[in-house]
Amino acid sequence: MTPDEAVQTLLACGLPAEDARVVVDHLVAADDAGRPGHGLNRVPWIVDLLATTRDPAARPARVERTGGFERWDGGGALGYVTLAAICDALVADPPQRSRVVVAESCFPSGVLGAWARRLADAGLVAVVTATSPARLPHPAGGPPLTGTNPIAIAVPSSDGSPFVADVSMGAVTHGDVLLGRARPEELVPFGGPQAHKAFALAAGVELLVGALAGPGPGAVVVAAPPAYDPVPGFRELAAGLRLPGDRDRGHRVAARLG
Repeated sequence: MTPDEAVQTLLACGLPAEDARVVVDHLVAADDAGRPGHGLNRVPWIVDLLATTRDPAARPARVERTGGFERWDGGGALGYVTLAAICDALVADPPQRSRVVVAESCFPSGVLGAWARRLADAGLVAVVTATSPARLPHPAGGPPLTGTNPIAIAVPSSDGSPFVADVSMGAVTHGDVLLGRARPEELVPFGGPQAHKAFALAAGVELLVGALAGPGPGAVVVAAPPAYDPVPGFRELAAGLRLPGDRDRGHRVAARLG
Protein backbone atom coordinates (compact mmCIF):
# COMPACT_ATOMS: atom_id res chain seq x y z
CA MET A 1 0.00 0.00 0.00
CA THR A 2 1.34 3.43 -0.93
CA PRO A 3 1.03 6.45 1.38
CA ASP A 4 -1.57 8.01 -0.93
CA GLU A 5 -3.58 4.79 -0.91
CA ALA A 6 -3.35 4.71 2.88
CA VAL A 7 -4.65 8.27 3.13
CA GLN A 8 -7.55 7.46 0.82
CA THR A 9 -8.36 4.33 2.82
CA LEU A 10 -8.50 6.30 6.06
CA LEU A 11 -10.55 9.07 4.47
CA ALA A 12 -13.05 6.44 3.38
CA CYS A 13 -13.38 5.44 7.04
CA GLY A 14 -14.45 8.98 7.89
CA LEU A 15 -11.15 10.23 9.26
CA PRO A 16 -10.63 13.96 8.57
CA ALA A 17 -7.92 14.75 6.01
CA GLU A 18 -5.62 16.38 8.57
CA ASP A 19 -5.86 13.36 10.89
CA ALA A 20 -5.36 10.91 8.04
CA ARG A 21 -2.14 12.70 7.10
CA VAL A 22 -0.91 12.66 10.71
CA VAL A 23 -1.47 8.90 10.90
CA VAL A 24 0.04 8.10 7.51
CA ASP A 25 3.10 10.30 8.08
CA HIS A 26 3.71 8.44 11.33
CA LEU A 27 3.35 5.05 9.65
CA VAL A 28 5.62 5.99 6.75
CA ALA A 29 8.23 7.33 9.16
CA ALA A 30 8.13 4.03 11.06
CA ASP A 31 8.74 2.15 7.80
CA ASP A 32 11.62 4.51 6.98
CA ALA A 33 13.12 3.82 10.40
CA GLY A 34 13.04 0.07 9.78
CA ARG A 35 10.01 -0.63 11.99
CA PRO A 36 7.46 -2.19 9.60
CA GLY A 37 5.41 -3.54 12.48
CA HIS A 38 4.41 0.08 13.11
CA GLY A 39 4.28 1.07 9.43
CA LEU A 40 1.80 1.07 6.58
CA ASN A 41 1.12 -2.62 7.18
CA ARG A 42 -0.98 -1.44 10.11
CA VAL A 43 -3.57 0.32 7.95
CA PRO A 44 -6.04 -2.62 7.86
CA TRP A 45 -5.72 -2.95 11.63
CA ILE A 46 -6.40 0.80 12.03
CA VAL A 47 -9.43 0.51 9.73
CA ASP A 48 -10.77 -2.19 12.03
CA LEU A 49 -10.20 0.03 15.07
CA LEU A 50 -12.09 2.87 13.40
CA ALA A 51 -14.97 0.52 12.78
CA THR A 52 -15.06 -0.82 16.33
CA THR A 53 -13.37 1.01 19.21
CA ARG A 54 -12.21 4.36 17.80
CA ASP A 55 -14.29 7.29 16.51
CA PRO A 56 -13.07 8.86 13.24
CA ALA A 57 -14.81 12.13 14.05
CA ALA A 58 -13.52 12.43 17.62
CA ARG A 59 -11.22 15.30 18.50
CA PRO A 60 -8.72 15.17 21.38
CA ALA A 61 -9.13 18.01 23.83
CA ARG A 62 -7.16 19.52 26.69
CA VAL A 63 -9.61 19.38 29.58
CA GLU A 64 -7.38 20.58 32.43
CA ARG A 65 -4.30 22.76 32.82
CA THR A 66 -2.88 23.86 36.14
CA GLY A 67 0.72 24.96 36.48
CA GLY A 68 2.94 22.13 35.31
CA PHE A 69 0.12 19.66 34.67
CA GLU A 70 -2.24 19.02 31.77
CA ARG A 71 -4.96 16.44 31.21
CA TRP A 72 -6.13 15.54 27.71
CA ASP A 73 -9.05 13.36 26.70
CA GLY A 74 -8.69 11.50 23.42
CA GLY A 75 -12.46 11.16 23.30
CA GLY A 76 -12.23 8.11 21.07
CA ALA A 77 -9.77 9.60 18.59
CA LEU A 78 -6.82 7.55 17.39
CA GLY A 79 -3.91 7.85 19.80
CA TYR A 80 -1.69 9.04 16.95
CA VAL A 81 -3.93 12.09 16.64
CA THR A 82 -4.01 12.73 20.39
CA LEU A 83 -0.23 12.53 20.80
CA ALA A 84 0.31 14.73 17.74
CA ALA A 85 -1.95 17.37 19.31
CA ILE A 86 -0.10 17.11 22.63
CA CYS A 87 3.29 17.50 20.92
CA ASP A 88 1.98 20.45 18.90
CA ALA A 89 0.85 22.13 22.12
CA LEU A 90 4.13 21.48 23.94
CA VAL A 91 6.23 22.79 21.05
CA ALA A 92 4.03 25.87 20.62
CA ASP A 93 4.03 26.64 24.35
CA PRO A 94 7.01 24.87 25.97
CA PRO A 95 7.19 24.65 29.75
CA GLN A 96 9.51 27.05 31.57
CA ARG A 97 10.30 24.39 34.18
CA SER A 98 8.48 21.12 33.48
CA ARG A 99 5.09 19.78 32.46
CA VAL A 100 3.35 16.46 32.99
CA VAL A 101 0.71 15.66 30.38
CA VAL A 102 -1.75 12.84 31.01
CA ALA A 103 -3.77 11.53 28.06
CA GLU A 104 -6.89 9.50 28.72
CA SER A 105 -8.31 7.24 26.01
CA CYS A 106 -5.09 7.34 23.98
CA PHE A 107 -4.68 4.32 21.69
CA PRO A 108 -2.90 3.32 19.52
CA SER A 109 0.12 5.43 20.42
CA GLY A 110 2.48 4.29 17.64
CA VAL A 111 6.24 4.67 17.91
CA LEU A 112 6.73 6.53 21.18
CA GLY A 113 10.31 7.40 20.26
CA ALA A 114 9.01 9.47 17.36
CA TRP A 115 6.92 11.63 19.69
CA ALA A 116 9.79 11.96 22.16
CA ARG A 117 12.19 12.85 19.34
CA ARG A 118 9.86 15.55 18.13
CA LEU A 119 9.96 17.18 21.55
CA ALA A 120 13.75 16.80 21.77
CA ASP A 121 14.12 18.41 18.35
CA ALA A 122 12.23 21.35 19.84
CA GLY A 123 14.75 21.52 22.70
CA LEU A 124 12.88 19.61 25.40
CA VAL A 125 13.92 16.61 27.45
CA ALA A 126 11.04 14.17 27.08
CA VAL A 127 9.77 10.94 28.58
CA VAL A 128 6.79 9.30 26.86
CA THR A 129 5.10 6.13 28.01
CA ALA A 130 1.80 4.49 27.17
CA THR A 131 -0.28 1.41 27.81
CA SER A 132 -2.07 -0.91 25.42
CA PRO A 133 -4.55 -3.78 25.73
CA ALA A 134 -3.18 -6.62 27.84
CA ARG A 135 -0.66 -8.61 25.80
CA LEU A 136 2.10 -9.78 28.18
CA PRO A 137 1.62 -12.66 30.61
CA HIS A 138 3.46 -13.10 33.88
CA PRO A 139 6.87 -14.77 33.37
CA ALA A 140 5.43 -17.80 35.16
CA GLY A 141 2.69 -18.05 32.52
CA GLY A 142 -1.03 -17.52 32.51
CA PRO A 143 -3.24 -14.98 30.72
CA PRO A 144 -1.96 -11.58 29.55
CA LEU A 145 -1.83 -9.09 32.41
CA THR A 146 -0.25 -5.93 30.96
CA GLY A 147 0.37 -4.17 27.70
CA THR A 148 3.81 -4.12 26.11
CA ASN A 149 3.97 -0.63 27.65
CA PRO A 150 7.01 1.01 26.01
CA ILE A 151 9.04 3.85 27.48
CA ALA A 152 10.75 6.44 25.30
CA ILE A 153 13.35 8.93 26.56
CA ALA A 154 14.71 11.73 24.40
CA VAL A 155 17.42 14.24 25.34
CA PRO A 156 18.35 17.15 23.06
CA SER A 157 21.98 17.87 22.28
CA SER A 158 24.08 20.84 21.23
CA ASP A 159 25.49 18.66 18.44
CA GLY A 160 22.05 18.71 16.81
CA SER A 161 21.19 15.02 17.18
CA PRO A 162 19.15 14.00 20.22
CA PHE A 163 19.60 10.78 22.14
CA VAL A 164 16.38 8.77 21.77
CA ALA A 165 15.80 5.46 23.57
CA ASP A 166 12.53 3.61 22.93
CA VAL A 167 12.02 0.18 24.49
CA SER A 168 8.95 -2.03 24.65
CA MET A 169 8.72 -4.65 27.38
CA GLY A 170 7.89 -7.48 24.97
CA ALA A 171 10.34 -9.97 23.51
CA VAL A 172 8.55 -9.22 20.23
CA THR A 173 6.03 -6.52 19.35
CA HIS A 174 2.34 -6.80 18.64
CA GLY A 175 3.22 -5.45 15.20
CA ASP A 176 5.47 -8.45 14.64
CA VAL A 177 2.52 -10.70 15.45
CA LEU A 178 0.20 -8.75 13.12
CA LEU A 179 2.76 -9.14 10.31
CA GLY A 180 3.19 -12.84 10.95
CA ARG A 181 6.84 -12.33 11.86
CA ALA A 182 6.25 -13.75 15.34
CA ARG A 183 3.77 -16.16 16.91
CA PRO A 184 1.34 -14.85 19.54
CA GLU A 185 2.91 -17.12 22.14
CA GLU A 186 6.25 -15.33 21.59
CA LEU A 187 4.74 -12.10 22.91
CA VAL A 188 6.14 -12.40 26.43
CA PRO A 189 8.31 -10.14 28.61
CA PHE A 190 11.83 -9.92 27.21
CA GLY A 191 14.84 -11.19 29.11
CA GLY A 192 14.51 -14.95 29.15
CA PRO A 193 15.59 -16.03 32.66
CA GLN A 194 15.51 -12.35 33.68
CA ALA A 195 12.04 -11.70 32.23
CA HIS A 196 10.78 -10.69 35.67
CA LYS A 197 12.61 -7.38 35.17
CA ALA A 198 10.73 -6.52 31.97
CA PHE A 199 7.48 -7.67 33.55
CA ALA A 200 8.12 -5.41 36.54
CA LEU A 201 8.61 -2.44 34.24
CA ALA A 202 5.52 -3.33 32.21
CA ALA A 203 3.43 -3.67 35.36
CA GLY A 204 4.87 -0.44 36.74
CA VAL A 205 3.91 1.47 33.62
CA GLU A 206 0.49 -0.22 33.59
CA LEU A 207 -0.28 0.99 37.09
CA LEU A 208 1.41 4.40 36.74
CA VAL A 209 -0.57 5.28 33.62
CA GLY A 210 -3.69 3.68 35.04
CA ALA A 211 -3.44 5.76 38.21
CA LEU A 212 -3.08 8.98 36.23
CA ALA A 213 -5.11 8.34 33.06
CA GLY A 214 -7.76 5.94 34.32
CA PRO A 215 -8.94 2.62 32.92
CA GLY A 216 -8.17 1.71 29.34
CA PRO A 217 -5.03 2.54 27.35
CA GLY A 218 -3.57 5.96 28.03
CA ALA A 219 -0.31 7.88 27.82
CA VAL A 220 1.86 10.09 29.99
CA VAL A 221 4.30 12.68 28.64
CA VAL A 222 6.84 14.54 30.77
CA ALA A 223 8.68 17.45 29.15
CA ALA A 224 11.22 19.94 30.50
CA PRO A 225 13.92 22.23 29.13
CA PRO A 226 17.40 20.85 29.84
CA ALA A 227 19.69 22.54 32.36
CA TYR A 228 22.77 20.70 31.08
CA ASP A 229 24.04 19.18 27.83
CA PRO A 230 25.20 15.60 28.57
CA VAL A 231 24.76 13.97 25.16
CA PRO A 232 27.94 15.18 23.37
CA GLY A 233 30.15 13.98 26.22
CA PHE A 234 28.37 10.63 26.26
CA ARG A 235 28.91 10.28 22.51
CA GLU A 236 32.59 11.03 22.99
CA LEU A 237 32.75 8.39 25.73
CA ALA A 238 31.09 5.88 23.36
CA ALA A 239 33.94 6.45 20.90
CA GLY A 240 31.96 6.16 17.69
CA LEU A 241 29.59 3.37 18.75
CA ARG A 242 26.05 3.81 17.52
CA LEU A 243 23.79 5.08 20.30
CA PRO A 244 20.00 4.94 20.51
CA GLY A 245 18.44 7.54 18.27
CA ASP A 246 21.58 8.31 16.26
CA ARG A 247 20.44 9.68 12.96
CA ASP A 248 20.81 7.19 10.16
CA ARG A 249 17.42 5.94 9.12
CA GLY A 250 15.99 7.55 12.28
CA HIS A 251 16.57 11.08 10.97
CA ARG A 252 13.75 10.54 8.52
CA VAL A 253 11.34 9.97 11.39
CA ALA A 254 12.12 13.41 12.74
CA ALA A 255 11.93 14.97 9.28
CA ARG A 256 8.47 13.58 8.60
CA LEU A 257 7.04 14.19 12.05
CA GLY A 258 8.73 17.47 12.90
